[in-house]
Amino acid sequence: MKILIVDDDKTNLSLFTHMLAQLPDTSISTCPDAYEALDWCGTHEPDLILLDYMMPGMDGLGFLSRFRAMPGQEMTPVIMITADMGLQVRHQALQMTANDFLSKPVNRVELLARVKNMLAMRKSQLAMSQKIEHLAEEVEQKSHQSNTLALNSMDLLVRAAGYRDPETGEHLLRMSNYTRIIAAQLGLPQEEQDLLFNAAPMHDIGKMGIPDHILLKPGRLDEEELKVMRLHAQIGADILRDSPSPLLQTASLIARTHHEKWDGSGYPNGLKGEDIPLYGRIVAVADVFDALTSTRPYKKGWSLEDASLYLRDNAGSHFDPRCVEAFFAGWNDVLDIHNRYQESK
Repeated sequence: MKILIVDDDKTNLSLFTHMLAQLPDTSISTCPDAYEALDWCGTHEPDLILLDYMMPGMDGLGFLSRFRAMPGQEMTPVIMITADMGLQVRHQALQMTANDFLSKPVNRVELLARVKNMLAMRKSQLAMSQKIEHLAEEVEQKSHQSNTLALNSMDLLVRAAGYRDPETGEHLLRMSNYTRIIAAQLGLPQEEQDLLFNAAPMHDIGKMGIPDHILLKPGRLDEEELKVMRLHAQIGADILRDSPSPLLQTASLIARTHHEKWDGSGYPNGLKGEDIPLYGRIVAVADVFDALTSTRPYKKGWSLEDASLYLRDNAGSHFDPRCVEAFFAGWNDVLDIHNRYQESK
């Protein structure tokens, strides 16, 4: 353990050092000047400071204020030593988080007892800090493992769905990248942008539960077939909803809400406006734009101009206007994604 003694009286520095010399596993440093002591603390990690109250230039309270403002020094024990033990001095020192007091002239037995108590408290602090750090590392490791497992599970599900769904892998790449562009333009933090990017490809996983004669029908669906097709949103949410993974929970929410419409005319629950979760509103814009501009066996892809006009015309009815605005705010990135991930011939 490292003890720092700060006192402008060199006789006191020698006396305190001599008194504490018998402490085991302890190194003692001294500073006759408060400014010098602060510099020392900037490059060392004291476990206890014995601090004189009355010093020229900067007194003990001034030192304590600056010391506590240093990173990592909020809890380091400090014993204030002074000949003036009036209530005002004590109250000021306590308000500035001094941990204990000693009166001059200092009694050797009392000094050793107070120092031993403070060092024991410091050891407990460090042990607790190490335990918290270790637990944080374990949580981060478990979280990483869980996220990796969730990503692998999602990849398997998407690949399995790909054997039945005519949507291409390029569609999923474009659409998930579009969601990240919208999220970034809306000011969502990087963590949420990444979460959306990874969860969005699962938006139509519920189509695994739709019969082939409807899912793979080359022409337009009739009303009864549409009713069945629309079940895929809730089916997808049900497939994913019971996972403890935040990634799969997000994918479940997206699957359930990406067909809701701003004016309340969407499905499966007819949600309206901001009652629709933001992630669902973001994916709705990205998914529809890419679906419109993609060529399928049953349709030709729209031009970028026509698809853009559709989004603008339906902002406020189908789409959240803010999400549409964010999409076009990142238009150069949208074009880059559109051109980079083209359908294989």
